[in-house]
Amino acid sequence: MGGFFGTISVKSCVDDLFYGTDYNSHLGTKRAGLVTFDKQQGFSRSIHSLERNYFRSKFEDELAKFTGNQGIGVISDTDPQPIIVNSHLGRYAVATVAKINNLEAIAGEMLAKRMHLSEMSANQINQTEMVALLINMGDSFVEGINKVYEKIEGSCSMLILTEDGIIAARDFMGRTPIVIGRKDGAYAATSETTSFPNLDYQVVRDLGPGEIVRLTADGMEVLQEPSRRKQVCSFLWVYYGFPSSDYEGINAEDVRERSGKALGEEDKTEADLVCGIPDSGVGMAVGYAEGHGIPYKRAVLKYTPTWPRSFTPGTQTRRSLVAKMKLIPNKAILEGRRVVFCDDSIVRGTQLRDNVRTFFDDGAREVHARISCPPLVYGCPYIGFTTSKSDLELITRRIINDFEGNPDAKLKEYATTDSPEYTRMVDEIARRLGLTTLKFNKIETLVKAIGLPKCDLCTHCFDGSGCSR
Repeated sequence: MGGFFGTISVKSCVDDLFYGTDYNSHLGTKRAGLVTFDKQQGFSRSIHSLERNYFRSKFEDELAKFTGNQGIGVISDTDPQPIIVNSHLGRYAVATVAKINNLEAIAGEMLAKRMHLSEMSANQINQTEMVALLINMGDSFVEGINKVYEKIEGSCSMLILTEDGIIAARDFMGRTPIVIGRKDGAYAATSETTSFPNLDYQVVRDLGPGEIVRLTADGMEVLQEPSRRKQVCSFLWVYYGFPSSDYEGINAEDVRERSGKALGEEDKTEADLVCGIPDSGVGMAVGYAEGHGIPYKRAVLKYTPTWPRSFTPGTQTRRSLVAKMKLIPNKAILEGRRVVFCDDSIVRGTQLRDNVRTFFDDGAREVHARISCPPLVYGCPYIGFTTSKSDLELITRRIINDFEGNPDAKLKEYATTDSPEYTRMVDEIARRLGLTTLKFNKIETLVKAIGLPKCDLCTHCFDGSGCSR
């Protein structure tokens, strides 16, 4: 995934930039970068790996080298960025939150035109540099950004730091968010509204899909109006959004609690307590406890001082190790009890299987899993919220392959709630994970909990719907 923060102020922006970017740290663990612009000193940039250290520990000692009243920062789960460019549009820096599926094809076209790619990362194309090259093909920033929208397959939101302000451009289908904030003498743009409160910014509004604006210290200019078609990623509210963040004015934790309450009200399973897998399962568990009428207990806790969020490490071995080390079961609460635990989703099932085994080892009589969203039957072509390289990494598709001899067979039937195929698949997931019972939220319940029309949400990973334009 990834997240960014940009700010422009009448005074130095460095402190706001540092802390505002840090509040996006839960979205990635590979690279982070900051860049500022000062009229006397020009652009100052630093990029660091986050694979072994946190953002703050990498950048805090460098802050004195940054000067200026405008800057952008990014937490990237893909490439080193921001990229600094000198082009016919002027000098600028660009940071992206993107998943571009046709990088190789676009690169081939550019190389055929004798354009070059210099920012290689582990021998891979740097997609942010690719975005910059496409921008440079336009006669203006707006024209260049639209060339990005036209050429890429996937999604891309971006911040561009120019000598005259910050340009913010949201993905053409609105899949990833950009929210504008304001305080006296400053404007900001970010992926997470969580960046705003402690820095005294007030939310102005979300950018619309494909909307482009220019921020200055005293105002916001709309350079391109938003399009009407919207496909906001529903997983913002299910999984990777921070609990206190709002997207489209809708709070992530509120959605999780509403989803849990709805599932709790319809669930007839008898149990002694409910717990949530931290962090994104906790809100659902609180709602489930209310809806089902059983107590919420902290039967599993997250050890936060040294273990980061686990969805971004690049190898399954390290991801599994981090997941195991950070979650500590509370045997005193588990022993002898029938436990419902809530989690955001099931991707591969590896971590969940290990958690279930641990719960039983610590004396739980029964272990029931309740999941915030429907089964992930389709891989996501738009957002990089997992490191999966193939749909066969999804436990659903492996089971479908075992049942049908083809991982792509009867996907519509398997994605349809309560169909015979769906019921058989869910029962098999429960068996493989060692669960007493397993239930997923219905897609209708999730959509209602979010509160946007279904047509404004991307639910591709659940039902295969959605479009690229």
